[in-house]
Amino acid sequence: MAKGPVRVLVTGAAGQIGYALVPMIARGIMLGADQPVILHMLDIPPAAESLNGVKMELIDAAFPLLKGVVATTDVVEACTGVNIAVMVGGFPRKEGMERKDVMSKNVSIYKSQASALEQHAAPDCKVLVVANPANTNALILKEFAPSIPEKNVTCLTRLDHNRALGQISERLKVPVSNVKNVIIWGNHSSSQYPDVNHAVVETEAGEKPVRQLVADDAWLDGGFITTVQQRGAAIIKARKLSSALSAASAACDHIRDWVLGTPKGTWVSMGVYSDGSYDVPPGIIYSYPVMCENGKWSIVQGLHINEFSRKKLDATANELVEEKALAYSCLS
Repeated sequence: MAKGPVRVLVTGAAGQIGYALVPMIARGIMLGADQPVILHMLDIPPAAESLNGVKMELIDAAFPLLKGVVATTDVVEACTGVNIAVMVGGFPRKEGMERKDVMSKNVSIYKSQASALEQHAAPDCKVLVVANPANTNALILKEFAPSIPEKNVTCLTRLDHNRALGQISERLKVPVSNVKNVIIWGNHSSSQYPDVNHAVVETEAGEKPVRQLVADDAWLDGGFITTVQQRGAAIIKARKLSSALSAASAACDHIRDWVLGTPKGTWVSMGVYSDGSYDVPPGIIYSYPVMCENGKWSIVQGLHINEFSRKKLDATANELVEEKALAYSCLS
C-alpha cells in the first residue's frame, strides 16, 4: 500500500542550512525511503528569487519521493496543512548587537509563525526549531500556538549530541555508529552540558563505558566538554560560514528518530518542554535524553547525576530561565 505524502515545511529555506536540508528531505533521509513528501519552503521577500532557484533545482533533481514543492514568502501559504515544520529561519546575531536586540527580533518572528502554524498546520504537526536561540524560540512558538500539543514543539540539540559522538569516536578510533547514549543537557548554547557518564561503546567484548575506555577523566570533564560546546565557533573560524550540512543532517536525525523511533536501548538528545525531570525548572525548553516510540518521545528517567553533573545541569537551566525572562520582557 503506497503511503500518502507528508507535508514538510522548511523556513529560511533559501539560507545555507535550508539549501543543505531540502535535498535530504526529498531523498528520504528524514522520513524514510518509502515516504513521499511535499516540501513547503518559506523565506523572506528579499530572498524570493533565491528561493525560486532552490525550487528549480529541486525540480531538476527529479527526486522520486518529491510529490510537490511550495516555495513562498507568504507564511499562511507555507504553513497550510503541514505535518512537520522545521524552523530554520531566524534573525542572526550581527556584530555589535546586544543579546536583547537579537532576542527581540526572534521573539516577533516566532510569535507570528506560531500564529500561522496554530491556524493552518495539520493538528498533529511536529515542530523542530533550529534557529538560535533555539530553546527560547521554541518556547515562544509553544506559548503562541497553544492548540499544538506541548510535546510537539521541540528544538535541535541533536547537532551537539552528534558532535559529542564524533569526538568520542575520533578519540577512541572506533566507528561513530558504535558509540551511543551520550547526553546533551540544557541549552543549545555554550552553557550546554555534554555528558558521557552513561555513554557506551559497542566492542567485540560487548558494551563498555566510554569513561573506562577513554581512561582520561581530565579530558572528559574538560577539553571534551569545551570542544563540543564551542564546535560551532570552530567551524565558523574554519569555513567563515556557520555549520550547515551537519545542522541539516542533525535535523533529519531528530525528526526521523521522533517519527520512526529510536533503536531499543538507545537514547538521543532533544530540546523538549521540561516537566521538572532531574530537578530542572518546568516551563522551559531543555535538552534531555529521550527515547522515541510510535511518534512520541519520553524522557529517560532514573539516571544517576553526580555532583559535577548537577552543577552543570543547574547552570544551563539558569541560563534558560534568564533567556525566558528576557524573551518575555521583549513581548511586553
